[in-house]
Formats: sequence, structure tokens, C-alpha cells
Amino acid sequence: MERHFDEELKELYTQILKMGALAQEAIFKSVEALKSRDKSLAQAVISNDNKIDDLELNVDEHCIDLIARHQPLASDLRFITTGMKINAELERIADLAVDIAQRDLELVDKPILKPLIDIPKLAAIAQDMVRDAIDSFVKKDAGLARRVIACDSEADKLRNAIKDELVNDYMVRDPKSADRAVPLLLISRHLERICDHATNIAEDVIYLVEAKVVRHHPEALK
Repeated sequence: MERHFDEELKELYTQILKMGALAQEAIFKSVEALKSRDKSLAQAVISNDNKIDDLELNVDEHCIDLIARHQPLASDLRFITTGMKINAELERIADLAVDIAQRDLELVDKPILKPLIDIPKLAAIAQDMVRDAIDSFVKKDAGLARRVIACDSEADKLRNAIKDELVNDYMVRDPKSADRAVPLLLISRHLERICDHATNIAEDVIYLVEAKVVRHHPEALK
């Protein structure tokens, strides 16, 4: 029975990693679609979301089933409950990639408002944070998880800089630019939210590894 349970835990682990890979792919494609003004790539991100949603439901059902049948204790229970939380965060990250793709479609047939400089920088931070958050889960590395959390303030600052530029340098000076500036504003917001979800994953990893709740308790990160 115990060996069978271990195999089921490994299967859950594999499903979560697959979810992570799909979420990372969605982020990458949504940002590439923006940079290359590729309508078909943006539409592919949107179309693939159902696959990610289905996997999220399967992972949740797997977790609930494991708890109901095996009544796990201590570290095994932490792994399953953390897996459910990470699964939900990854699904939300994929949804935000869809939101970016939808904004891409709003922009693709319009003249470029400005060269894309800071948004790709923010996208790179978001992608790195998601990758490292998943790696911290794979390696059970609380130190890496803490480094992910530390990056979130950089993402916030860059998002605020993007907002200030688009509002003050474009929309205030030329209100007609709003139809091109607002989608970029929203994309920066979506990317910043992706960073927030990566932070949540990292906090979940610290709980998994150290049984320490750090969410809403920054002093616990030390």
C-alpha cells in the first residue's frame, strides 16, 4: 500500500511539473506574440487554455483523492496541500498569459505606440521568477524560493515606471493614444500579477520545505 501511495505522489509531482511547463510556455508565447505582432501565436495561447484548465481540475481531483484514500500525515500531507496551491497559482498564471494574448490582438493591427523596452524587461523578470519558483519546488530549495520573493519588488518598480511613462508621456499629452497605451498598461499589470503568483508559489515551497508560513509574515523570511 505504501509503495502504491509513493507512486501516486510521484504522478502528482509529474502533473504539477507539466502544469508548470504549460504555464511557462503560455507566458513565453504571449510575450513573443506582442513583440512580433503575431496574431496566430496570440490566438494559440488563448486556444490552449482549455488544456491547462483541464489539467488543473485533474490535479485537484488527484489531490483530493489521495487525501481521502490515504489520509496522509506530516510531510506527505504538506506536499499534497502545497501541490493543490501551486496548481491553482499556475492556472492563474496561464490565465494571465491569455489576458496578455488578448491585449496583443487589440494591438496587432494598430501602429506601434513606442518601442517595446521596459515591457520585455518586465516579461523577462516574470519568466525568470516563474521558472525559479518551479525549480525551487523541484529541488525543494527554500533559499531559491526566498530569492524569487526578493525579486517581486523589482517587478513592482518596473511596472510603476511603465505606468508613469504611458500615462504621463503619452495619454496625457495625446488622449488619442489611449487605444494603444491602455493595452500596454494592462499587459504590464498582467505581467506584474504573474510575478505575484510566482511569489505565492515560492511562499508555498518554503511552507513545504520548512513547515513555515511566510505569507503575510515577511519577518519569517529571515
